[in-house]
Amino acid sequence: MVDDNRRGDDERGPGAAYQMFVVMEDLLDKLKLLDYEEEVLAKHNMKALSRHYFASSAYMPSNPGEQFFMFTIIASWLINAAGRPFEQPQEYDDPNATVSNILSQLRAFGGLVDFPPSKLKAGSGEHVCYVLDRLAEEALKERVFSWRRPNYPTEEMEEESVMEDDAELTLSKVEEEMTEEPDDCEEENVMDLEALKSRTNQSEAKLSSKPDNILESNMDSAEWNLEVERVLPQLKVTIRTDHKDWRIHVDQMHQHKDGIKSSLKEAKGYLDKLQEEIGKTLEKVGSREKYINNQLEHLIQDYRSAQSKLSEARECYQQGSGGVTERTRVLAEITEELEKVKQEMEEKGSSMSDGAPVVKIKQSLTKLKQEIVQMDIRIGVVEHTLLQAKLKEKSNMTRDMHATNIPEPAIGAY
Repeated sequence: MVDDNRRGDDERGPGAAYQMFVVMEDLLDKLKLLDYEEEVLAKHNMKALSRHYFASSAYMPSNPGEQFFMFTIIASWLINAAGRPFEQPQEYDDPNATVSNILSQLRAFGGLVDFPPSKLKAGSGEHVCYVLDRLAEEALKERVFSWRRPNYPTEEMEEESVMEDDAELTLSKVEEEMTEEPDDCEEENVMDLEALKSRTNQSEAKLSSKPDNILESNMDSAEWNLEVERVLPQLKVTIRTDHKDWRIHVDQMHQHKDGIKSSLKEAKGYLDKLQEEIGKTLEKVGSREKYINNQLEHLIQDYRSAQSKLSEARECYQQGSGGVTERTRVLAEITEELEKVKQEMEEKGSSMSDGAPVVKIKQSLTKLKQEIVQMDIRIGVVEHTLLQAKLKEKSNMTRDMHATNIPEPAIGAY
């Protein structure tokens, strides 16, 4: 488990930059214990996480959008698994609101959040690993999971095979030493043991029958000595060593034992001296540590009080930033509506300033006036025709009235 106070910059060592890789590996083991393959990956049709998926490095490929979405999905699932209801974030939700909700749930679990929320928006890094690791621990606590010590299987070494290998290695050297090439003059005078055995067997076969009397030598001792000196170089026997001879193994064991004893005596003296020096150094370090603690006790208390005030101020800032995020979202919605209204006004203004309808109206009015003139002319012609007809009829009537004699054909016509 990663300590909650590990993020103090003054207390971090040179290996702190690689701590997130260790945390990510532990996180992946915890997710596998929680069966995230079936409950998360299979449900959302995602691929399995790598060993360093959420760890950020210049030598690793990164996809901030995909990693942030994966972080929010796993965080919401872990919060629900830890016993707290949490709505799963969607892809188009506000990242600031999502991160603020996740951190508020982490504070509810008792986690220390001493970093800005913007660190989580990258989707990778030590803060992302820390948040997920802490949520995974809470989920394991909810499921009443306890860590146990691993049971390593005991492997029995096959001593015989090992000894045979060592024997082969050692005997190869012995054979090389014993089978070195002698001088040319000595090779001619060396007699093989197998040939000597064969000769002996042949002589025994010939002399299989026992003599009746005791054999006595009639040769002179001086001649015998000369003959011995002459054939002495030929009596040199070459013995071929057996690789599986137990005597060779015993001799090697004794040699190794003597070498170990001699080396142990020398090393023991150095180790005793080193132990004594280390003990003195530890005593000096302990006394110095006690002195420093006594001298810096009030500074440590001031630092702890300042750190608690800083955490409270950061918590207040987080709460305030959450309100600012909500207001920013509302402002964005209002701005979007305002842009829509402006766009509608521009469209209406452009349509009102357009002179094409006015031109059409003027053309229609001109055409209408022309048609009215033509109608007036036609009406005048019709009125004139009617007037002429009326006048003609009136003249006819007047003529008929003043006429004294009405002709017969005219009467017949009526």
